[in-house]
Amino acid sequence: MRFVMYLFVVTCVLVLGLLAFVRRAPTDAARWHQPIAETNSQNMAGGAIRVIEAAPEALARVDAAARDLPRTRVIAGSVAEGRITYVTRSKWIGFPDYTTVEHNDGTLKMHARLRFGRSDLGVNRERLERLLGAVQEG
Repeated sequence: MRFVMYLFVVTCVLVLGLLAFVRRAPTDAARWHQPIAETNSQNMAGGAIRVIEAAPEALARVDAAARDLPRTRVIAGSVAEGRITYVTRSKWIGFPDYTTVEHNDGTLKMHARLRFGRSDLGVNRERLERLLGAVQEG
């Protein structure tokens, strides 16, 4: 019985340590704030990419909409630069997802992806669809 209790305590400490790491892990902006090379929209297990034709002001509308998303902040870039990268953290555990948005030569590209795990359960795709709504409203 004592072994089972010891195993339980060790497991709890490891799980809490992992959760603390996920929530507190530093963000390397240079790693995530990269040009989007893809030229076609696609969905992946850990994220999504959207590529559309859009006017230059679309980036400013997406930026405003992204800044209004809960638990989202800019980690690099600006509208003037033509590329912005955001981190959005999940409500309970604080898993970070990274979204990069850029506008170049009449094309708006958005790439949302997870940092930890293999599947985002569609939240990054849904986030991009919400941001696309800001472009279509304008």
